[in-house]
Amino acid sequence: MESWKPPSAPAVRQRRPRGLVQEIVNSLAASIREGVIKPGDKLPTESEIMSRFEVSRTVVREALSKLQANGLVETRHGIGTFALNLPDTSNFKISGCDFSTLADVIALLELRISLETEAAGLAAQRRTDANLAAMETALKAFSDAIEQDSEAVPSDFAFHMEVSRATGNRHFADLMTYLGTMIIPRTRIDTSSSAPEGRLKYLQQAHGDHENIFIAIRNQDADAARAAMRTSRRRSSRDTSRNGGLISSMYLS
Repeated sequence: MESWKPPSAPAVRQRRPRGLVQEIVNSLAASIREGVIKPGDKLPTESEIMSRFEVSRTVVREALSKLQANGLVETRHGIGTFALNLPDTSNFKISGCDFSTLADVIALLELRISLETEAAGLAAQRRTDANLAAMETALKAFSDAIEQDSEAVPSDFAFHMEVSRATGNRHFADLMTYLGTMIIPRTRIDTSSSAPEGRLKYLQQAHGDHENIFIAIRNQDADAARAAMRTSRRRSSRDTSRNGGLISSMYLS
Protein backbone atom coordinates (compact mmCIF):
# COMPACT_ATOMS: atom_id res chain seq x y z
CA MET A 1 0.00 0.00 0.00
CA GLU A 2 1.27 3.43 -0.88
CA SER A 3 1.91 5.75 2.00
CA TRP A 4 -1.29 7.64 2.78
CA LYS A 5 -1.02 11.28 3.74
CA PRO A 6 -3.76 13.80 4.45
CA PRO A 7 -3.92 16.87 2.22
CA SER A 8 -1.77 19.79 3.31
CA ALA A 9 -3.65 22.43 5.26
CA PRO A 10 -3.22 26.17 5.76
CA ALA A 11 -1.02 27.08 8.69
CA VAL A 12 -3.78 28.99 10.45
CA ARG A 13 -7.47 28.14 10.35
CA GLN A 14 -10.41 27.81 12.66
CA ARG A 15 -11.41 24.18 13.05
CA ARG A 16 -14.65 22.89 14.47
CA PRO A 17 -15.18 19.28 15.56
CA ARG A 18 -17.80 18.57 12.88
CA GLY A 19 -15.58 20.07 10.21
CA LEU A 20 -12.68 17.93 11.41
CA VAL A 21 -14.76 14.77 11.18
CA GLN A 22 -15.74 15.54 7.59
CA GLU A 23 -12.16 16.47 6.72
CA ILE A 24 -10.95 13.05 7.82
CA VAL A 25 -13.87 11.30 6.12
CA ASN A 26 -13.21 13.10 2.83
CA SER A 27 -9.49 12.37 2.93
CA LEU A 28 -9.80 8.67 3.72
CA ALA A 29 -12.73 8.18 1.33
CA ALA A 30 -10.74 9.81 -1.48
CA SER A 31 -7.78 7.53 -0.77
CA ILE A 32 -10.06 4.48 -0.91
CA ARG A 33 -11.83 5.58 -4.10
CA GLU A 34 -8.55 6.47 -5.80
CA GLY A 35 -6.97 3.12 -4.88
CA VAL A 36 -4.28 4.52 -2.58
CA ILE A 37 -5.95 2.43 0.11
CA LYS A 38 -7.08 -0.79 -1.59
CA PRO A 39 -9.85 -3.21 -0.56
CA GLY A 40 -8.53 -5.31 2.29
CA ASP A 41 -5.86 -2.80 3.28
CA LYS A 42 -5.70 -1.79 6.90
CA LEU A 43 -6.30 1.90 7.49
CA PRO A 44 -3.88 3.97 9.59
CA THR A 45 -4.42 3.40 13.29
CA GLU A 46 -6.52 5.78 15.36
CA SER A 47 -3.32 7.13 16.90
CA GLU A 48 -1.79 7.77 13.48
CA ILE A 49 -4.85 9.61 12.27
CA MET A 50 -4.98 11.62 15.49
CA SER A 51 -1.38 12.66 14.97
CA ARG A 52 -1.69 13.49 11.29
CA PHE A 53 -4.83 15.60 11.70
CA GLU A 54 -4.10 16.86 15.22
CA VAL A 55 -7.50 15.76 16.48
CA SER A 56 -8.92 13.84 19.42
CA ARG A 57 -9.71 10.14 19.45
CA THR A 58 -13.42 10.99 19.60
CA VAL A 59 -13.20 12.87 16.30
CA VAL A 60 -11.32 9.99 14.66
CA ARG A 61 -13.84 7.42 15.86
CA GLU A 62 -16.76 9.49 14.58
CA ALA A 63 -15.06 9.80 11.19
CA LEU A 64 -14.48 6.03 11.03
CA SER A 65 -18.12 5.45 11.99
CA LYS A 66 -19.26 7.62 9.08
CA LEU A 67 -16.99 5.72 6.69
CA GLN A 68 -18.43 2.46 7.99
CA ALA A 69 -21.98 3.76 7.57
CA ASN A 70 -21.13 4.57 3.95
CA GLY A 71 -19.93 1.01 3.38
CA LEU A 72 -16.31 2.01 2.74
CA VAL A 73 -14.67 0.32 5.73
CA GLU A 74 -15.25 -2.27 8.40
CA THR A 75 -13.81 -2.31 11.90
CA ARG A 76 -12.62 -5.59 13.33
CA HIS A 77 -12.42 -5.19 17.08
CA GLY A 78 -8.95 -5.69 18.43
CA ILE A 79 -7.45 -5.79 14.93
CA GLY A 80 -8.17 -2.51 13.16
CA THR A 81 -10.21 -0.89 10.40
CA PHE A 82 -10.03 -2.23 6.84
CA ALA A 83 -11.09 -0.87 3.46
CA LEU A 84 -13.93 -2.69 1.70
CA ASN A 85 -14.73 -3.07 -1.97
CA LEU A 86 -16.35 0.10 -3.19
CA PRO A 87 -20.13 -0.06 -2.86
CA ASP A 88 -22.26 -0.49 -5.96
CA THR A 89 -23.13 3.00 -7.16
CA SER A 90 -25.54 1.82 -9.86
CA ASN A 91 -28.48 2.30 -7.50
CA PHE A 92 -29.25 5.76 -6.17
CA LYS A 93 -29.18 5.82 -2.39
CA ILE A 94 -29.37 8.40 0.36
CA SER A 95 -28.51 7.11 3.82
CA GLY A 96 -28.77 8.59 7.30
CA CYS A 97 -25.15 9.73 7.28
CA ASP A 98 -25.99 11.98 4.34
CA PHE A 99 -27.92 14.19 6.78
CA SER A 100 -25.27 14.63 9.45
CA THR A 101 -24.59 18.34 8.87
CA LEU A 102 -26.35 21.47 7.75
CA ALA A 103 -24.40 21.32 4.47
CA ASP A 104 -25.78 17.83 3.85
CA VAL A 105 -29.37 19.05 4.24
CA ILE A 106 -28.74 21.99 1.91
CA ALA A 107 -27.24 19.65 -0.70
CA LEU A 108 -30.43 17.56 -0.63
CA LEU A 109 -32.51 20.73 -0.89
CA GLU A 110 -30.64 21.60 -4.08
CA LEU A 111 -31.68 18.21 -5.46
CA ARG A 112 -35.23 18.89 -4.38
CA ILE A 113 -35.27 22.30 -6.13
CA SER A 114 -34.32 20.67 -9.44
CA LEU A 115 -36.72 17.76 -9.05
CA GLU A 116 -39.78 19.63 -7.89
CA THR A 117 -39.40 22.67 -10.13
CA GLU A 118 -39.70 20.50 -13.23
CA ALA A 119 -42.40 18.38 -11.59
CA ALA A 120 -44.52 21.49 -11.02
CA GLY A 121 -44.21 22.48 -14.68
CA LEU A 122 -45.23 19.03 -15.89
CA ALA A 123 -48.05 18.88 -13.34
CA ALA A 124 -49.48 22.13 -14.70
CA GLN A 125 -49.63 20.58 -18.16
CA ARG A 126 -50.98 17.16 -17.16
CA ARG A 127 -52.93 17.46 -13.89
CA THR A 128 -56.35 15.91 -13.58
CA ASP A 129 -59.33 16.99 -11.52
CA ALA A 130 -58.49 14.19 -9.10
CA ASN A 131 -54.96 15.58 -8.68
CA LEU A 132 -56.35 19.05 -7.96
CA ALA A 133 -58.80 17.67 -5.41
CA ALA A 134 -56.01 15.80 -3.60
CA MET A 135 -53.84 18.95 -3.55
CA GLU A 136 -56.72 20.98 -2.10
CA THR A 137 -57.22 18.37 0.62
CA ALA A 138 -53.52 18.54 1.52
CA LEU A 139 -53.61 22.35 1.57
CA LYS A 140 -56.55 22.38 3.97
CA ALA A 141 -54.88 19.79 6.20
CA PHE A 142 -51.73 21.94 6.25
CA SER A 143 -53.71 25.05 7.20
CA ASP A 144 -55.58 23.21 9.96
CA ALA A 145 -52.38 21.67 11.34
CA ILE A 146 -50.44 24.90 11.73
CA GLU A 147 -53.32 26.41 13.70
CA GLN A 148 -53.05 23.45 16.07
CA ASP A 149 -49.37 23.98 16.97
CA SER A 150 -48.21 21.30 14.53
CA GLU A 151 -45.27 21.40 12.12
CA ALA A 152 -47.67 20.09 9.44
CA VAL A 153 -45.07 17.75 7.97
CA PRO A 154 -47.46 14.97 6.78
CA SER A 155 -49.73 17.38 4.90
CA ASP A 156 -46.72 19.27 3.54
CA PHE A 157 -45.33 16.06 2.08
CA ALA A 158 -48.78 14.98 0.86
CA PHE A 159 -49.07 18.17 -1.20
CA HIS A 160 -45.66 17.77 -2.83
CA MET A 161 -46.31 14.08 -3.38
CA GLU A 162 -49.50 14.88 -5.26
CA VAL A 163 -47.65 17.40 -7.44
CA SER A 164 -45.25 14.61 -8.40
CA ARG A 165 -48.15 12.27 -9.19
CA ALA A 166 -49.76 14.96 -11.33
CA THR A 167 -46.78 14.84 -13.69
CA GLY A 168 -48.11 11.55 -15.01
CA ASN A 169 -44.52 10.30 -14.85
CA ARG A 170 -44.19 7.55 -12.26
CA HIS A 171 -40.47 8.17 -11.83
CA PHE A 172 -41.13 11.56 -10.20
CA ALA A 173 -43.55 9.93 -7.78
CA ASP A 174 -41.20 7.00 -7.13
CA LEU A 175 -38.30 9.31 -6.30
CA MET A 176 -40.47 11.48 -4.05
CA THR A 177 -41.71 8.34 -2.29
CA TYR A 178 -38.12 7.22 -1.76
CA LEU A 179 -37.00 10.60 -0.42
CA GLY A 180 -40.04 10.81 1.81
CA THR A 181 -40.39 13.43 4.54
CA MET A 182 -36.62 13.42 5.08
CA ILE A 183 -36.36 16.11 2.37
CA ILE A 184 -38.52 18.49 4.43
CA PRO A 185 -36.01 20.55 6.45
CA ARG A 186 -38.36 20.87 9.45
CA THR A 187 -37.84 17.15 10.08
CA ARG A 188 -34.08 17.76 10.48
CA ILE A 189 -33.67 21.36 11.65
CA ASP A 190 -36.11 23.42 13.72
CA THR A 191 -36.42 26.11 11.05
CA SER A 192 -39.92 27.24 12.01
CA SER A 193 -39.20 27.87 15.68
CA SER A 194 -35.98 29.73 14.89
CA ALA A 195 -37.57 31.91 12.19
CA PRO A 196 -37.38 35.64 13.04
CA GLU A 197 -41.04 36.08 12.13
CA GLY A 198 -42.11 33.33 14.52
CA ARG A 199 -43.33 29.80 13.99
CA LEU A 200 -46.93 30.58 12.97
CA LYS A 201 -46.05 33.23 10.40
CA TYR A 202 -43.25 31.06 9.02
CA LEU A 203 -45.64 28.16 8.41
CA GLN A 204 -48.35 30.49 7.09
CA GLN A 205 -45.83 31.77 4.55
CA ALA A 206 -45.03 28.18 3.57
CA HIS A 207 -48.76 27.58 3.16
CA GLY A 208 -49.00 30.67 0.94
CA ASP A 209 -46.18 29.29 -1.22
CA HIS A 210 -48.14 26.06 -1.61
CA GLU A 211 -51.25 27.96 -2.60
CA ASN A 212 -49.32 29.82 -5.30
CA ILE A 213 -48.03 26.53 -6.67
CA PHE A 214 -51.54 25.07 -6.62
CA ILE A 215 -53.09 28.06 -8.40
CA ALA A 216 -50.50 27.92 -11.18
CA ILE A 217 -51.04 24.17 -11.63
CA ARG A 218 -54.81 24.60 -11.61
CA ASN A 219 -54.48 27.33 -14.26
CA GLN A 220 -52.22 25.07 -16.31
CA ASP A 221 -49.52 27.74 -16.34
CA ALA A 222 -46.32 25.68 -16.45
CA ASP A 223 -43.93 28.64 -16.25
CA ALA A 224 -45.74 30.13 -13.25
CA ALA A 225 -45.84 26.71 -11.56
CA ARG A 226 -42.09 26.28 -11.98
CA ALA A 227 -41.44 29.80 -10.71
CA ALA A 228 -43.69 29.32 -7.66
CA MET A 229 -42.07 26.01 -6.79
CA ARG A 230 -38.58 27.42 -7.24
CA THR A 231 -39.43 30.37 -4.98
CA SER A 232 -40.78 28.02 -2.30
CA ARG A 233 -37.77 25.69 -2.39
CA ARG A 234 -35.22 28.51 -2.41
CA ARG A 235 -36.92 30.09 0.59
CA SER A 236 -36.67 26.76 2.37
CA SER A 237 -32.98 26.49 1.51
CA ARG A 238 -32.35 30.05 2.71
CA ASP A 239 -34.16 29.49 5.98
CA THR A 240 -32.25 26.26 6.55
CA SER A 241 -28.95 28.05 5.96
CA ARG A 242 -29.98 30.83 8.32
CA ASN A 243 -30.55 28.33 11.08
CA GLY A 244 -26.83 27.61 10.95
CA GLY A 245 -26.94 24.65 13.32
CA LEU A 246 -25.77 21.08 12.96
CA ILE A 247 -28.04 18.08 13.04
CA SER A 248 -27.37 15.35 15.51
CA SER A 249 -26.70 12.13 13.66
CA MET A 250 -28.44 10.31 16.47
CA TYR A 251 -31.65 12.00 15.41
CA LEU A 252 -31.45 10.13 12.12
CA SER A 253 -31.50 6.61 13.55
